[in-house]
Amino acid sequence: MTELLERLGLAPGGRGLIITCDSLGQSHAANAAVAECLGIGVATAASLMVPCPWARDAASRFARTPVGVELTLNAEFDNYRWGPITQAPSLLDGDGGFPRTPTDAWEHSDLEEVRRECRAQIERASQWGSELTHLSPHLDTLLMRPEFFDAYLDLAVEMGLPMRLGGDDQQRRAGFPFRRLAADAGVLSCDHQVRIRGRSPRRTLEDAVENMAPGVTELVVSPAIDTPELRELDPGWLSRVEQYLLVAHDPSLRTAIERSGAQMLSYADLRDAQRRG
Repeated sequence: MTELLERLGLAPGGRGLIITCDSLGQSHAANAAVAECLGIGVATAASLMVPCPWARDAASRFARTPVGVELTLNAEFDNYRWGPITQAPSLLDGDGGFPRTPTDAWEHSDLEEVRRECRAQIERASQWGSELTHLSPHLDTLLMRPEFFDAYLDLAVEMGLPMRLGGDDQQRRAGFPFRRLAADAGVLSCDHQVRIRGRSPRRTLEDAVENMAPGVTELVVSPAIDTPELRELDPGWLSRVEQYLLVAHDPSLRTAIERSGAQMLSYADLRDAQRRG
């Protein structure tokens, strides 16, 4: 039995499942897709990218929906840019937005400016009226370097929010025990995480549900509806549309989840368990 199962009051050997929609606020296409994934689909959580152009629309649209903050230090698209809400100089690249890659952010960011920017993103989401459930690291920039992770963990502790962490393989690549550090600080995270990386979204999601290990698993998706704007801004637009159709409209995924016997959870469940101590 994992500690998280026990904290959540689930049976030993049980399986819990969170399906999180990332990239909320990144575009209108993302906002519309996430609304359907949460409203009529099987998604149970969402993560808001506060610096993005459509974040204010998302905060208004999801005012009664608990959301997390996807702490953002990168703007990865060539022709669609967003930047720090604190206007911090070290967090900008040459064309006025965040750097495109985590490596660029690690090389050029001042850590105090990182901390101020991340705090400002959380505070702005709260000022917009969002009920915050968790923190997650956009492109894992805050996860894969210990000095950046320190800022990430400090905010999770201060805000009383669970955080998204990678699994053992990602922890080995990072080279430091971020899962143990979070646990020692009293911060909860899911036991397992599955993301769609280069494989068919359908195969990834169905395999993950069919082979779910005991504990709490998070399936991370980035859904978007098919629009001309999405096709222009995101080279991975087709996968995102497929993710939207699967999570919002495909009955086979819902059937597979029901067959698995997993209990559907949200990050609000983890947040409440963490705050109960």
